[in-house]
Amino acid sequence: MAEAIKCATREAYGKALVELGEQNDKVLVLDADLAAATKTGMFKKAFPERFIDVGIAESNLMGVAAGLAATGHIVFASSFAMFAAGRAFEQVRNSIGYTHLNVKIGATHAGISVGEDGASHQCCEDIALMRSIPGMVVLNPADDVEARACVFAAAAHEGPVYMRFGRLAVPRVFDENYEFEIGKGAVLTEGSDVTIVATGLMVNEALMAAEALKGEGISARVVNMATIKPIDRDILIDSAKKTGALVTAEEHSVLGGLGGAVTEVICETVPVPVLRVGVEDVFGKSGPAVELLHIYGLDAAHIAEKAKQAVALKG
Repeated sequence: MAEAIKCATREAYGKALVELGEQNDKVLVLDADLAAATKTGMFKKAFPERFIDVGIAESNLMGVAAGLAATGHIVFASSFAMFAAGRAFEQVRNSIGYTHLNVKIGATHAGISVGEDGASHQCCEDIALMRSIPGMVVLNPADDVEARACVFAAAAHEGPVYMRFGRLAVPRVFDENYEFEIGKGAVLTEGSDVTIVATGLMVNEALMAAEALKGEGISARVVNMATIKPIDRDILIDSAKKTGALVTAEEHSVLGGLGGAVTEVICETVPVPVLRVGVEDVFGKSGPAVELLHIYGLDAAHIAEKAKQAVALKG
């Protein structure tokens, strides 16, 4: 791993948009009155003529993005995940997904780690919503390096992409040589007893869990799954065959997110025990982000405990 640098993935998103804008004049960025928080304000400052603030009107945001994409532009439409995926779901589905337009949705402030904003803003359902739209690519980077790579990969991809970014500064997992590819997972540590498949800020927690498990004689393979749709079936099947048990870890509901995507593959191909770490079908609450992650079991200790349970189920 790289040195212990911390950065919010939303910060990397804003910087990557500016970098992309310098390289491609077809890139447009839209926001819904949250440019300071989503960090699209960086692009606005650099390219004011290619930035549009539609106001607090997220459904209209997606409609305008679709219209601009239909003229040949690469459009990044941004808001908080709760509004981009939740409030504007119909427009994302019908105006962007159904028409398979070149709109890239940059959704920030996802998950419990929004913190003090509370349940109304802590979107733990967005991956499930976006996974359900045919042809929608769903990306959830682990750190700032991967977030930048996701932005460039999304821009190069022909069709709609949903990118999930966080508010909380998280440790850097990858170095600058990391190569990201849509649809491909990455094995971060090898192991033989259990596989931990993690996404987003849970990747760092998974690595810490694997290190802790070593002390208990359990060898854990850690897989980073930044692309949740299309999911890397090959790496999942290979992991199931090599370790015989899996644990998924995500800052999202255990329903319909990474855990759902992984179990769909494993149940159909190599049935082995799969346990899920995530938000257990409840709403969040207001509080400091790091404390909330512990309260909801989104940490290394809970992942390690689930891993031990999964190993025990192997029989």
